[in-house]
Amino acid sequence: MDMVGFGFIIPLLPDYIRMFGGHEGLVGFLMSAYAAGQFFAAPVVGRLSDRYGRKPLLLFSIGGTMLALLLLGFAQSLLVLFASRIVDGLTGGNVTVAQSYIADVTDEENRARGLGFIGAAFGLGFIFGPVFGGLLVSFGLQVPAFAAAGIAALNLLLIAFVLPESLTAAQKKEGISRPRRAFSLRPLMEALGKHKLGSVLHVMLFYTFAFYMFENLFSVFARQQLGLSAQSRSFLLAYVGVLVALVQGGGIGILTKRFKETTLSAVAAAVLSVSLILWAFTPDLLYLVVVLIPLSISAGVLATVLRSLLSKSVPREETGGTMGISTSLESFNRIVAPAIGGVLFGTVGSWAPGALGGVFLAWVAIFVWRRMGHTNMFAGAKRAEAT
Repeated sequence: MDMVGFGFIIPLLPDYIRMFGGHEGLVGFLMSAYAAGQFFAAPVVGRLSDRYGRKPLLLFSIGGTMLALLLLGFAQSLLVLFASRIVDGLTGGNVTVAQSYIADVTDEENRARGLGFIGAAFGLGFIFGPVFGGLLVSFGLQVPAFAAAGIAALNLLLIAFVLPESLTAAQKKEGISRPRRAFSLRPLMEALGKHKLGSVLHVMLFYTFAFYMFENLFSVFARQQLGLSAQSRSFLLAYVGVLVALVQGGGIGILTKRFKETTLSAVAAAVLSVSLILWAFTPDLLYLVVVLIPLSISAGVLATVLRSLLSKSVPREETGGTMGISTSLESFNRIVAPAIGGVLFGTVGSWAPGALGGVFLAWVAIFVWRRMGHTNMFAGAKRAEAT
């Protein structure tokens, strides 16, 4: 529900900016404002969910999303438009808390499959959201924002009255007893210094940087390199969403039962590396459609398995904070990756972002195989359970 609402309004942000007399290039800064808010807030929201429970923080996050969407619907200036995205970012720990909730209610064997459903929800949201948003916008530019706010309100009611808390009183007490600090870069540096956790975060840093360059520059690349229309680009993004949803919603459960998660990570990173380089030199539409198959599947597998490994790197009472640190890393890359990719695209060539991403993923494949797979780091790993 959250991702469908998100998908309602994302394609319309350029229209909002044009309506207020801004340049379309501000869309990137608008997305960066949201990512910057998440960068600072997600670890705090995650740690608070360890302390007070997942349910209260989900209510806080979805409530912030509803408020941000109402601000967007009533916006009459660029200032309010930016404020709506910042509010959504600062309260947007919903994915962090949802991942922690899934980690709470799944065992080691089914963790990746459970987290895969979150990835599938992202994929489905970005398939159906833009479609419905496009239909609603015919009634007015603000209508999709108000409809998405209505979905968030319904989501709040379901969380409040249907969703059970995943942490026991004893687990929350354990979370309260652990020392808490104000947000700083120190928790991130400490996490990177830990053997298991630091290795997974290292991989996530390089993977998300490469993938967000692809994600943010895909439409520009398809328009400049192949001359595709906005409608064609939308269909291609929906096609990617379907592939990711299929692998994360069902395929990942089959794969993790047959192969070690570290092996899957190394292979997926290698396939994604080759796919990004092939994408960088796309000559025509048919070639692109074919290349997007291994690219989407490998990205879906890698993202899900890394989150599973992340949850297994720390005790249960630290899951929320750790997922928050991970979300901050992703948000940081959502800020810097499009900017760096854009500079490379404009100064070096349209092929440069894909080539750089491919190099980064090649390093990820080698790192995972040598440090995490070859040493069997996660073999038999069982997370410490709260008593």
